Amino acid sequence: MLKHTRMSDPELYDIVVEELDRQEHNIEMIASESTESEELLELSGCVFANKTTEGYPGARFQAGSQIADKMERMGIERAKALYGADHVNLQPYSGSTANYSVYAAALKPGDCVLGMRLDHGGHLTHGSPANFMSKFYHFVSYGLNPQTEQIDYDELEALAKEHKPRLIIAGGSAYPRLIDYERIARIAHSAGGLLMVDMAHVAGLVAAKVIPSPVPHADFVTSSTTKTLCGPRGGMVLCKAEHAKALDKGVFPGAISSIHLNIMAAKTWLFKHAASEEFKQVMTQIVANSRALAAELTGYGFRVISGGTDNHIVLLDLRPKKITGKLFQDALEYVGITINKNMIPSDPEKPSVTSGVRIGTTSVSQRGLKEPEIKRIAAIMNEVAGAPEDKNVLDACKAEAMRLISAFPLYPKGPLE
Repeated sequence: MLKHTRMSDPELYDIVVEELDRQEHNIEMIASESTESEELLELSGCVFANKTTEGYPGARFQAGSQIADKMERMGIERAKALYGADHVNLQPYSGSTANYSVYAAALKPGDCVLGMRLDHGGHLTHGSPANFMSKFYHFVSYGLNPQTEQIDYDELEALAKEHKPRLIIAGGSAYPRLIDYERIARIAHSAGGLLMVDMAHVAGLVAAKVIPSPVPHADFVTSSTTKTLCGPRGGMVLCKAEHAKALDKGVFPGAISSIHLNIMAAKTWLFKHAASEEFKQVMTQIVANSRALAAELTGYGFRVISGGTDNHIVLLDLRPKKITGKLFQDALEYVGITINKNMIPSDPEKPSVTSGVRIGTTSVSQRGLKEPEIKRIAAIMNEVAGAPEDKNVLDACKAEAMRLISAFPLYPKGPLE
């Protein structure tokens, strides 16, 4: 790995090796993380990184783009086939940039947008006052039913009738349940607006047909290409044919300039891999592992938000355990299990502390862990929650976590070179 960097900058090389070692010996359970394949690592650093170009295949602003055109067209066709989409734009740099591109394509300053509350599972780019987009559009938030802790579709419909949003956003960053895309599309269109689904967290599960797809119902579907899709750090937008011209203009020049062609090459490989049986098996196991984790933790007295999960996310309310999200996160990190503190619906704690944590099963499922190992992880989590500041307990849990993950190499084909 990094053979030339090892010679030219050994100090930096050592830091990269240190991170590889951390990943190898860590049980990764942050819901937004996944592990890139060797092919993705290669392509993310390939010679396409040398090429600057803007615009679209056949209409570039820089010469020498014919080969880049061939690659981008291939990626688009693979993505369209994978998701059954009319049109795909692969140029956004991230899921957030993909969202901004749709805003540029579909909205005018001051337009009303209806999105899920951040503390109910939404995303910063869906209307949080902390995000700069809130300065340009009038965001109205919908949330969860306090009894079911699932989307309150009646409230959503009432808000749509009242505010007549130009755009409704479905999808989130900490929502563990299936979403009724068809119903939200009807609500959006009845109010004279459009539906954008942010499927960044579930894009891999959708590609593998493990959960229902938003593509038949939404005007726009945005996504990152990491998370459950297990790809490079980039973004994409899918849309109906009638929005294709506006979307492409919203992406370039509306939201971005030159293209990260090396990352697009990695995306192009990813869409082929995501159509494979191997990928589908991993996605199926992700959901099985997530449900097993929710069930085990419930048995240990944890409170699982909404009572369960339908995807890769388990969201915990830690108040029954009398610990905060930050304390639990920090204690588990010491043990060798990474999760992240997360707001729960109507959380009384501040965002830097939180009453909950978000746990994901993508990375561990990629490494081959199944229900028996998930049960062992749940047992470790329970031990840590019971004594989060007892070093003796934490050291014993750390040894158990190391024994568990050591049987599942990060890169089983062999060490990176």
